Amino acid sequence: MDAEKKETKEINKMSLLIMAVVVLLLVIVGAVYYIFNQKQQMEELEQAYVLDKESLEDEFNELSLQYEGYKFNIGNDSLLNLLSTEQAKVQRLQEELRTVKATNTKEIARLKKELQTLRKIMRNYVVQIDSLNRANEQLKEEKNEAVKKYKQASSTATTLKKEKEKLTERVTLASRLDATGINVTPVNGRGKKAKVIKKMEQFVVDFRIGKNITAPVGEKTIYVRIMKPDDDILLKSRADVFTFEGKEINYSMKKLVEYDGEELPVTMYWNIEEFLSPGTYRVDIFADGNLIGRKSFTLEK
Repeated sequence: MDAEKKETKEINKMSLLIMAVVVLLLVIVGAVYYIFNQKQQMEELEQAYVLDKESLEDEFNELSLQYEGYKFNIGNDSLLNLLSTEQAKVQRLQEELRTVKATNTKEIARLKKELQTLRKIMRNYVVQIDSLNRANEQLKEEKNEAVKKYKQASSTATTLKKEKEKLTERVTLASRLDATGINVTPVNGRGKKAKVIKKMEQFVVDFRIGKNITAPVGEKTIYVRIMKPDDDILLKSRADVFTFEGKEINYSMKKLVEYDGEELPVTMYWNIEEFLSPGTYRVDIFADGNLIGRKSFTLEK
C-alpha cells in the first residue's frame, strides 16, 4: 500500500515536472517569436528609412541637374552666378545627406525642409529666366526695328536709345528691395519696453522686406545704421563698413537673410553699451547697395 502511494507521488511529481517544462517551452517559444517579430519590424522600418533617404537623394540630384540645365540656357552673367551659387548649396546639402544615417529622422526632416526652400527659390529663378527670355525676344524685335529706323533717320535711332535707357532705369528701380513697417523698440533687461533712457539695455529693430518678384533672390546682407541726434553713428568698431554710392561707410549692425521674393520679416538687436542722450534718432536700412528704408524715433529722459 505504501509502495503504491509512493509510486503515485512519483507520477504526480513527474507530471508536474512535465507541465513545468511544457510551460517553460511555451514561454521560450513565445519570447523567441516576439523577438523575431520585433526584429523583423525594425528591419522593415530601417528599410523604409533607407528608401526615404534614397528618394531624398534623388530629389536633390534632380534639383542639381535642373540648375545645370538652366545654366546652359541663359546668357545673363549675374543670373548665371546666382544659379551657380544655389547649385553649390544643393551640392553641399547632398554631401550632408550622404553622411547622415537613414535612421536620423531629425536630420532627414531638416534636409527635406531645406529642399523645399531650394525648390521655392528655383521657382523664382524660373520666373526670372522666363521673364528674361521674353525680354530678350522683345529686345531682339526692338533691335531689328531700331536698325530699320536707323537706316531711315539717325534721329529716330537716338530716340530709341533714350527710350531703352529709360526702360533699363525703370527695371532697375523696380528690382530694388523695400523695407516697410519699420519699428524700433527700446527694451530693458527683461525684454520689456523701456521709456526711460537709463533703463534701456537694447534696441529691437523690426521691419519687413516687401514682396518683389523682379528682385534677385538668394542670400542678402542687411545693414542697419542707427544715427544719434548729433548725427554720429552707433557702432561697435570703426572697421564695420560697407559700400554705399561708391563710399565706405560705417554700419551699426548687419544680418544675412535668405530672400525668395516673398515678404520677409526681419528682427535685429542692438545692445546698448554707450551713453544715450535724449532726442530724435534715426534708423537707416540698406540692402544690395541701396537705402531701402528709414525711420526716426525719439528718446526722452
